[in-house]
Amino acid sequence: MYKGLRVGAVIPARDEAGNIATVVTELADLHTTGQGRIVDEIVVCDNGSTDGTGERACTAGAHVVRQPTPGYGIACLTALAALGPVDVVLFVDGDRSCRIHQATGLLDAITGGADMAVGSRALGTMERGALSPAQIAGNRVASILIRVLWGRRVTDLGPFRAIRATALRRLEMCDTAYGWTVEMQVKAIRENLRVVETPVDSLRRHSGRSKVGGTIPGIVGASTGILGTIFRLRFNRPQTAAKRGKPRA
Repeated sequence: MYKGLRVGAVIPARDEAGNIATVVTELADLHTTGQGRIVDEIVVCDNGSTDGTGERACTAGAHVVRQPTPGYGIACLTALAALGPVDVVLFVDGDRSCRIHQATGLLDAITGGADMAVGSRALGTMERGALSPAQIAGNRVASILIRVLWGRRVTDLGPFRAIRATALRRLEMCDTAYGWTVEMQVKAIRENLRVVETPVDSLRRHSGRSKVGGTIPGIVGASTGILGTIFRLRFNRPQTAAKRGKPRA
C-alpha cells in the first residue's frame, strides 16, 4: 500500500525467463518507511512463453496467469482480469528495461491528484541501445500525431505507468496487441482525465531479445498497431471490451 492506496502490478511477459524473477522481486521489495510493502499484489501474464517464464515468476512470488494467444494488449487484459481489488494499477514490462524504484515517482503523481502517470523515457535517461532507432522514431511520430489530432503534448508511449483503477475502468480498454499503450493515452485525453508524465530511465535488456525493436516483424507489427489505433480512435467509433468479449479491468 502506498499513502493509503492499494497498489496492484501487472506484468505482461513472453519468453522473459532471464529477467522476470528480478522484476517481480524488485517490485515485492519496494517499501516505504513505516508503511511496509508498496505493491500489494503482482500479477504476471505468461503470454505463451516456451522458456519457463511463468514458473520463474511464480517462484519469485507473483500470481501467474497464462494467455496462449500472443499480444501485448491481451496479456494486459488477462492479467487485469486476475487482479484483485486495488486503487492503483501499475504496469511494468518484464524485461528489466526500467528502474523499478522509479515506480514511486509514478505513484506520487497519482497521490498528488493525477488519474494516470506515464513514465516518459524521453524525459529520463536512456542507456545506449535501450531502444532501437525504429522505436525512438515510432514514439516521436505517435507523439506528434496525438498532439496534432487531440492538441495534447505527449513525449512517450512508455509502458511503465500507473493509473487509478476507477479511471482505467472508464477507458474500457480493448486493444489486444501493440496499440494498448496509445489506446490508453488517447482515451484518457478523450475522457478529460488528468494525465502527467514522469521521467523514467530506460535500460538495455539484460537477456533475451526485444519483441518490438529486436525483430523486423516486431517493428512492423508495433508500427502498424500503434498508428492504426491512433487513426481508429480519431475517425471511428471505438469498440468496447464488452462488445469484443475481452477481459476488462
